[in-house]
Amino acid sequence: MKSAVQDYEAIKASVEAAANEHGEPHWFVDRRLAAIDAMQDLALPQVQRYDYHRWPLMDNMDLSWHRSDKALADSVPAATDQIRFVQVGQTTVAINLPDELDEQGVILTDIFSAFREHPRLTEKYFMDKVTKADENKLTAYHQAFLNAGVFLYVPKGVTIKQPIEAYLIQDSTVKQAMVSHVLIVAEEDSSFSFIQHLNTKGDEQNAASCMVEVLARANSNVHFSSVDELGEHTYSFLHRRANLSRNARFDWAIGVVNDQNTLGDFTSELIGEGAHSESKVIAVTTGKQSNGINNRVVNKGKHTVANISQRGVLLEKSELVFNGIGDIIHGASGANAEQENRVLMMSDQAHGDANPILLIDENDVIAGHAASVGQVDQNQLYYLMSRGIDKEQAQRLVIRGFLGPVLEDIPLPEVRQEMIEVIERKLEDGQHFK
Repeated sequence: MKSAVQDYEAIKASVEAAANEHGEPHWFVDRRLAAIDAMQDLALPQVQRYDYHRWPLMDNMDLSWHRSDKALADSVPAATDQIRFVQVGQTTVAINLPDELDEQGVILTDIFSAFREHPRLTEKYFMDKVTKADENKLTAYHQAFLNAGVFLYVPKGVTIKQPIEAYLIQDSTVKQAMVSHVLIVAEEDSSFSFIQHLNTKGDEQNAASCMVEVLARANSNVHFSSVDELGEHTYSFLHRRANLSRNARFDWAIGVVNDQNTLGDFTSELIGEGAHSESKVIAVTTGKQSNGINNRVVNKGKHTVANISQRGVLLEKSELVFNGIGDIIHGASGANAEQENRVLMMSDQAHGDANPILLIDENDVIAGHAASVGQVDQNQLYYLMSRGIDKEQAQRLVIRGFLGPVLEDIPLPEVRQEMIEVIERKLEDGQHFK
């Protein structure tokens, strides 16, 4: 025990020196150090029917800084009039924000510039109102070793019609964990869409801790989409949470199409009366990959509506566990929480699990669930193949049809199309279907 304490003290000293060298404000340096202290006693988050405890999610306890090659972002589509943030590793490559939005008070910048230049907002909201650093060992690790991210602030009454895009690229040409944070504050009556793109460049084995915090104030309307395409050498922890005030509307549309093991923890907390959230998740696993995803909605306010729709496809020897959790708190009368979790196994060696969990502590509510786990319908395949379609293409069509109900409900056409293209890339190796 003594050596472990000594190790943590050495880590704290190293982190403090690196943070001060980076010019970070004292309040954030203090939070880093407090998180390292908390890590020693905190447990890992629990995922029902899923074991990830041996994954190398916290192997890198080093805080250091280096510039990434901006050429790693060359695959990002050329920007013309798009609202866009591009970051490779710790290097911010581009920020495109129209002057008229800047004049209205919209802030789009990297997370550390936000700490320095907008302390009134960031100290108040970063891992304090939506997520607490001491929730579990992984959230504490995230605060302690944060090294990248983006901050978006949309003032009261501002409507942004064009989607805001953030390309966050893990630099795995070097040995360093990606610890990236997206903090979004949507003030009252604001409205916008935010699209996150996660991917990896390089072949080093690294962990990724990617967190999203959204504070949706009264009557705001926010749509958050993420296309997760992290690399085959990246073990990832994806923590995403939104807090909704009175009559706020917040929707998730997430495609988990990483190439290595992924732990997902997605939560919508409907705090204010009349808040509404839709959470749509698609996941595709291949090879020996293993994904465990908690998708949770918490109805705290009266007359809140929260729906979960999840669909997953498994190929080869992969594993996917969906936990859909609907939690209606005492006092949330008139709440409505519905969920659907469906898993399609394209291989008899795959393992899928869809677990609906309802926690209801109020009488005057509506709650329901649907869940299914099954293998591909051989009659469907036979029908398609009898029309001259080869087996691989027939299986792809079955997958597209299975995922269709979720894809079709994604309101942004550009997100729908990108998810389809990413899924196709994931499936393009014909070996997956053998």
